[in-house]
Amino acid sequence: MRDCEYERMTQTRTDEAPSSGRWTQNPTGLLRVEKGFRLDAVDTRATPGYQGDKRAANHGLAACARELGDLQERLYAAHHEADSGPSVLLVLQAMDTAGKGGIVRHVVGAVDPQGIELAAFKKPTAEELAHDFLWRIRRRVPGPGMIGVFDRSHYEDVLIGKVRELANPEEIEQRFQAINDFEAELAEAGVRIVKVMLHISPDEQRDRLLKRLNRPDKHWKYNPGDVDERRLWPDYMEAYQTVFDRTSTEAAPWFVVPADRKWYSRLAVQRLLQEALEDIGPQWPEADFDVEAEKRRLLAT
Repeated sequence: MRDCEYERMTQTRTDEAPSSGRWTQNPTGLLRVEKGFRLDAVDTRATPGYQGDKRAANHGLAACARELGDLQERLYAAHHEADSGPSVLLVLQAMDTAGKGGIVRHVVGAVDPQGIELAAFKKPTAEELAHDFLWRIRRRVPGPGMIGVFDRSHYEDVLIGKVRELANPEEIEQRFQAINDFEAELAEAGVRIVKVMLHISPDEQRDRLLKRLNRPDKHWKYNPGDVDERRLWPDYMEAYQTVFDRTSTEAAPWFVVPADRKWYSRLAVQRLLQEALEDIGPQWPEADFDVEAEKRRLLAT
C-alpha cells in the first residue's frame, strides 16, 4: 500500500486524536477556478477539503513526500533522456510573502533535485525586453521527464503590466490570447500545467512583513517597495480576477489556494502536484540489457 494512502486511511480511523488530519474532499475540485469564480469570495484562512491542524498537516506533508518522490523519480527515469515525453510545470503566482519560497523548499524540495528545473523570473533584462514577453519563458519550459517550477511567471507581464499601466489595454488583451495559445501548445506537447495562486490577506501580509523587520536574519528578504505595492492591493486583486477570467482553461486551469495558513497551502500544493503526476502515470523503464547475464558477470568479478 502506498505510504501516502496509508497515512490518509490511518488518519481516517483515528479522528479522535488531537493531531489527526485527513482530506475529507479532493482539493483539486475545490480549488480549481471554474466559470463564475470570484476571488473576493475566497476565505484566505480557510482549509478547503482538509480536516486537521498544523501538526497533523506537517505530518501528512512528510508522509506524502515519499509518494511524491517516487512518482517524480519514475517520471525522470523513464523520460529525461528522451526527445519527447511528459513533464510537469508548476506555476506559482502570489503577492509578496504568500509562501512561494516555502512551497519550493517544503514541497518541491522533498524530491530528487536532479529532476527539478527552477526558474525565478525577476524584472526583465535588457536582452529579454528586446524579445517577445514569452521569449524568456519558452527558454525555461521543462524538458521531458522533468518538473519545472516557475517562481512568478509570464503572468507578471499581464498583472504588473495592467496595474502599473506598463502596457495599454489592447496589448494586455493580446498577451492573454498569446498566453492561452502558448499553454495549449505546451499541453499538446505533453506538459502538464499546474497554475497556483497563493492567496493571502493584506493583514496577513502585513504581519509577515513585520516579522521580517523584527528579525535581523530576515532583513535581506524585506523590500521597501512591498509597502508601495500594498497600496495597490485592490488593483492587483482586480488584475488577478481578470487573469482567472481570461486564462483558466481546460488545458491549463488555475487553482487558488488559501495561504494565510502556510501549512495548508503547502499540503494543498503537494496534493495538486501529486495528482498531476498520478494522471501521467509514469512507470519504471525496462532494462535495455540482459539483467540475468549482468548478475552473472558481476558475481564473477
